[in-house]
Amino acid sequence: MTRSAWTISLALLLAAGTSACAVGPDFRAPPPPATSHYTRAPEPSGTVSAPGATGTAQTWSTERDIPADWWTLFHSTALDELVRQALADSPTVQAAQATLLSAAETYKAQRGGLLLPAVDATGTATRQKAPGAAFGQPGSSFLFNLFDASVGVTYRLDLFGASRRQVEALRAQADYQRWELEAARLTLADNVVTTAVSIASLHAQTAALADIIASERDQLKVVQRQFDAGAASRSDLLAQQTQVAENEAQLPALEKQLAQAQHRLAVLAGRTPDDATVPDFNLDQLTLPAELPLSVPAKLVRQRPDVQAAEALLHQSTAQLGVATANMYPQLNLTGAIGSETITASDLFKTGTAAWNVGGSLTQPLFHGGELRGLKRAARADLDRATAEYRQAVLAALQDVADTLRALDADARTLQADLITETDAQDTLTMTKLQYKVGGISYLQLLNAERVYLQARQNRVQAEAARYADTAALFHALGGGWWNRQDNTKETRQ
Repeated sequence: MTRSAWTISLALLLAAGTSACAVGPDFRAPPPPATSHYTRAPEPSGTVSAPGATGTAQTWSTERDIPADWWTLFHSTALDELVRQALADSPTVQAAQATLLSAAETYKAQRGGLLLPAVDATGTATRQKAPGAAFGQPGSSFLFNLFDASVGVTYRLDLFGASRRQVEALRAQADYQRWELEAARLTLADNVVTTAVSIASLHAQTAALADIIASERDQLKVVQRQFDAGAASRSDLLAQQTQVAENEAQLPALEKQLAQAQHRLAVLAGRTPDDATVPDFNLDQLTLPAELPLSVPAKLVRQRPDVQAAEALLHQSTAQLGVATANMYPQLNLTGAIGSETITASDLFKTGTAAWNVGGSLTQPLFHGGELRGLKRAARADLDRATAEYRQAVLAALQDVADTLRALDADARTLQADLITETDAQDTLTMTKLQYKVGGISYLQLLNAERVYLQARQNRVQAEAARYADTAALFHALGGGWWNRQDNTKETRQ
């Protein structure tokens, strides 16, 4: 039995030693984009400033790295706690984590099954009856028991790398799921921040509208007294009543948007929409980050989870082309078994009961009706598609950063203009009210001044919110700093 075991082991070692060739293309990471800029026009070093806390000028630097918890730069404890809870409790993130675990375990299982010999212990017990003619004794029969205990080994000799390419594809699939998890985390954090900003903006817009309505109701009382005294016409009274009603009609729409944003924020945090513990936000509770990071394009493609996911799919398609190519070459399977075979269970493993076998099978595809060549062409087409999708992911990433940089610049200039407009509109409204009380202007002029101020105040609030939202969008566009997370552990590559 010892000599037989050595024979089987030697055959398997020789087989493993000859498995050194893997047909098909070897994957190489695509080169980074050749450009060093994001926008056609020269990129400004920062934004303009405006009066007030939200009018702070923002600058960006290629030397500054992105923190993993980038949302803390808004200096809101409530926002920080909410994002952390969302990342821990969100069903979306949990589903992505489970999918990653499944892909990683599938890779480990298939790697062992494809690259290593399979060893199985087998025990059988049968009762048989055979005619005597089979042993030269016609007219009689033999009834006996047969016991067998053996260890069998099977191994697929990976002559042309089909198994290794399959393992490579499974590893790339696990990488893809890892990047999908990072993308889910990044998107969730960005959605929580932007939804919180939207809530803060809607609160400010609602407050602005409520102030205007209160002012117009006071003005309605004045017009009513003037009408009662004969100093105002009925058309003036109706016009003021209409203005109050029109502005009051805008409140339900804002309240609906606010309620929906609050519901959305609760669900993002992994809670039910009716959870009253989800915090509300106001713009004055947030701080606009003054210094922002800006990665160069060559670095960006290594930071963006979606680009890395597209690269993993490109790697998978490259490996699948290798599998399709290897399937057209000969395949060699080796088998071996060693054990004991007796007619009584008590005699198992005694001298003279040894049984062993070593064998192999070689298969060379000759004719499959064009199936193998068709599958190889399909794999080549899949690789071309994955290549194009990777290029598209890179272009989209560059566009995201370019659009966000321009948006931040435009947001700052818009806020600067809106602050001036609101100040002027407020001064104009104050003067107009005084002039109207002394009869210096018509009521239509007063209504127009009120409308201008209301619109200017809402525009200013929206411009402030846009700066916060687009700042979060820049962190999202740059990859979110996942590489600086302390608990970030990359999938082990073996």
